[in-house]
Amino acid sequence: MPKKVSNALTPLGVKNAKPGRHADGGGLHLLVKESGARSWVYRFMLNGKSRDVGLGAAGPEGISLADARDARAALRLKVKAGVDPLAERQQEAAMALAAAQASQVAGITFKVVAEAYIEANEGSWRNDKHRQQWKNTLATYVYPVIGDLFVAEVATAHVLQILEPIWKAKPETASRVRGRIETILDAAKARGYREGENPARWRGHVAQILPARAKLTRGHHKAMPYDTLPSFVGALHKREAVAALALEFTILTAARTGEVIGAKWGEVDLDQAVWTIPAIRMKAGKEHRVPLSERAVDILRSTQGLGKEWLFPATKGGSMSGMAMAMLLRRMDIDVTVHGFRSGFRDWCAECTGYAHEVAEMALAHTIDNKVERAYRRGDLFDKRRRLMDEWAAYCASGARAVGDNVKPIRGVA
Repeated sequence: MPKKVSNALTPLGVKNAKPGRHADGGGLHLLVKESGARSWVYRFMLNGKSRDVGLGAAGPEGISLADARDARAALRLKVKAGVDPLAERQQEAAMALAAAQASQVAGITFKVVAEAYIEANEGSWRNDKHRQQWKNTLATYVYPVIGDLFVAEVATAHVLQILEPIWKAKPETASRVRGRIETILDAAKARGYREGENPARWRGHVAQILPARAKLTRGHHKAMPYDTLPSFVGALHKREAVAALALEFTILTAARTGEVIGAKWGEVDLDQAVWTIPAIRMKAGKEHRVPLSERAVDILRSTQGLGKEWLFPATKGGSMSGMAMAMLLRRMDIDVTVHGFRSGFRDWCAECTGYAHEVAEMALAHTIDNKVERAYRRGDLFDKRRRLMDEWAAYCASGARAVGDNVKPIRGVA
């Protein structure tokens, strides 16, 4: 039976020990590396398994032999009591890390998380208007209340403080603000900055406090009856403004405002009379080809010299404002919305043409709700849609001057 080692090392022996493991007894070992670095290790047996736990560096600037023996004695008592010193140390390290992280998280404000979220995601948003709306609504309604508040502390009371003043007066804006707060708080939770339920969540939470938005809105977008559209288009022809051309182009293509004001020349093939809107700018997230009527092509040829990038540029450069066409309608004393012209087009399709329902829906770039129908429909009915849009353009021109009469290259139009 081997003789048990007890206090085998001396201070001088620690200093002069060669590379290797040197036992002092009772589980205490001195480890010496080839580089000369020295450290103390305590080896113990627990539940039939041998384990090592480091005690620290040895030598003049580290732990002395006497202190290493004291540490060994303390650890031996723990092992006898059934405590695993290594597991205990790992738990302490984890707790220290958690405390440090909690301290760091506690200093992260809602505004910091929001700005990080916008920076990470704005590249995937459809247009500049959408990006600016995110920033503007947060700056106007959210940041003054919770911008400087730690994101971990945002509660339902804060969300209601933001929403209640605008919920009835500005229902559309309020709904978007709530959704953006919810998204940012979800992002904060995903990053470990907060815990628990999202206080801005609608279903089962905010919905129990605030009335549903559907009860607050006035209904659909105000639309112009299709039988008055020809005379309205005739009135547009009398206005030499880029906004008037953009509005007529919007009507002729049955497109959305954002799709038109964000349109670039790289999307258009005038020779083939096709406007291809990339998926990133479409509401449904799918590329959409728009057949252009002769009048629509003439409008674009008239605006070619106005800007190098945008179909309908602003006077001072960049894309046209989303309000330009709405302000034109206001100046003309017409109480409808730009989006409402899409409704007029849809009514005209249903009541004045024999085209199938799906042709009109595809012309409007609507998503097909029926999953089975969507799965089996592979094409985009482009040829049928071209005939439809040509007939629509002819109808719109029926109360105006002949197609192309008022189209000439323009420069510096206000």
